[in-house]
Amino acid sequence: MRARYASECVLFDLDGTFADTAPDLHFALNQLLAKHGRQPISYQQLRPAVSHGSRAMLKVGFGIGHDDPRFSRLQKDFLDIYLKNIAVHTKPFDGMMELIERLEQRTIHWGVVTNKPAWLTDPLMRQLGIYQRASAIVSGDTTPYAKPHPEPVRHACRLAGADPARSLYVGDAIQDIQAGRNAGAKTLVALFGYLSDDDEPSEWEADGLINHPLEILQWL
Repeated sequence: MRARYASECVLFDLDGTFADTAPDLHFALNQLLAKHGRQPISYQQLRPAVSHGSRAMLKVGFGIGHDDPRFSRLQKDFLDIYLKNIAVHTKPFDGMMELIERLEQRTIHWGVVTNKPAWLTDPLMRQLGIYQRASAIVSGDTTPYAKPHPEPVRHACRLAGADPARSLYVGDAIQDIQAGRNAGAKTLVALFGYLSDDDEPSEWEADGLINHPLEILQWL
């Protein structure tokens, strides 16, 4: 029988868990590749890297790491292009807005904890029309730490007035599960997110795996 947790707050990773951001990131990277005379990459090539940030995406596109002298400039240009196209095709995953409405009906707080910097997170949440509805929005630069450190999840719980032990954190990468678990929250892996063929989510020590956002309701 599946365990049920009386929850005060449900927190989500942003890219690949709350919102399907990969299409706009794919566009931005291919624009940058074209600028440098390189061939475009396929959506399928990029999708598994999205939850791991711009470093991972630039490695897929250009084959370089953050220690490459070209990296800083490429990263800036990539994110500048992305900001201008941040919500062209991005939308919450299917079922996510219904989930949010049902959480709000139950007076369960919800929020986002992401490693995306605030100058990208906040415009995206505003353009999706849900910035004011979230009880907590914690970006990669909101605290001195980023996931997998537990402080961003703990900070989101404080903003929401919730006990981490009575909260859920949902993500699609191992650093999400590590952050949530070490913060004292229950954790769920979003299998609908940006997992790669090499990922083994059953080994991440999460409390559960879900295939659709509405399955979260079964854990509350």
